[in-house]
Amino acid sequence: MAEARVTMEVGYDGVAVMTICNPPVNALAIPILAGFKEKFSEAMNRNDVKAIVLTGKGGRFSGGFDINVFEKVHKTGDISHLPDVSVELMVNTIEDGKKPVVAAIEGLALGGGLELALGSHARIATPKVQLGLPELSLGVIPGFGGTQRLPRLIGLSKAVEMMLLSKPIMSEEGLKLGLIDAIVSPEELLKVSRLWALDIAERRRPWVRPLHRTDKIGSLSEAREILKIARQQARQTAPNMPQHQACLDVMEEGIVHGGYSGVLRETKVFNELVLSDTSKGLVHVFFAQRATSKVPNVTDLGLKPRHVKKVAVIGGGLMGSGIATALILGNIYVVLKEINSDFLQKGMKMIEANVRGLVTRKKLTSG
Repeated sequence: MAEARVTMEVGYDGVAVMTICNPPVNALAIPILAGFKEKFSEAMNRNDVKAIVLTGKGGRFSGGFDINVFEKVHKTGDISHLPDVSVELMVNTIEDGKKPVVAAIEGLALGGGLELALGSHARIATPKVQLGLPELSLGVIPGFGGTQRLPRLIGLSKAVEMMLLSKPIMSEEGLKLGLIDAIVSPEELLKVSRLWALDIAERRRPWVRPLHRTDKIGSLSEAREILKIARQQARQTAPNMPQHQACLDVMEEGIVHGGYSGVLRETKVFNELVLSDTSKGLVHVFFAQRATSKVPNVTDLGLKPRHVKKVAVIGGGLMGSGIATALILGNIYVVLKEINSDFLQKGMKMIEANVRGLVTRKKLTSG
């Protein structure tokens, strides 16, 4: 496998282009984060560097923090395996550094990858880039400042939605929300990003530090009302997921006491959550799903499942009717078998109730 590293090339224009090289999705492995610290230190101290552009190799910015590190923490219980990134790199080096940083985003920027872009002073993207913070699906919260910067760039309501639902958006929506500053073709991405970075350095464009912004947060009373509603919804939809309430608490900390205070609280809560049983379970599920996509003597032989047209379900009780409903929704013909006609009628009524319930909840159209 290719070595995970960060490369840096300084052009005649005085722009240092730092490239994340860790295929296939340029995950932020420990060597990548160490490489960033080294390259940033060099760039900040070089007189021939006026500005910095961050990008990823192979048409992808970054898929986020290396989840293998979580697994190592879970096995050892040793939190020191997690790197200190949020304040040292994201705040002190990138956002509050003396030279502007522009993120040139292609393909995807998820989790820590998006947080890396959020800490930059501008974000230029290509069409149809995936942008998201899906950390809650792993039992934790964003840990590189995402809980603080995302609301300041796109507003609190949308930021809450993206984080609590682990729901990515496309760069086109990101442009409308203010997350992305411009969308350009892949061929123009680096050129435009370099010029943008130089414009910031020479004060032709604003030098925006997202953590310092408050204009999209709204009043304190408005923010608390949004968070109150989000807490109620989270209690209903994710009652046994502590990371949802924790994420909202951390966001409120930053709104009430300022972004830097929020970042410090975020790191503390992240470190607590990563050791939770919830995180251990969800990370296990994540790796299990990946493992099932590579089954020896099955997936490597190119075997494909036969198309299923008709299924018999034995028993129309709670489980049987649920299975039958799922098959029907998948456009598969179902034969329901029961021991007598009374049980058969009950099973059919349960299936009808399941379908009506989906229509009521607007997860299925009546047409």
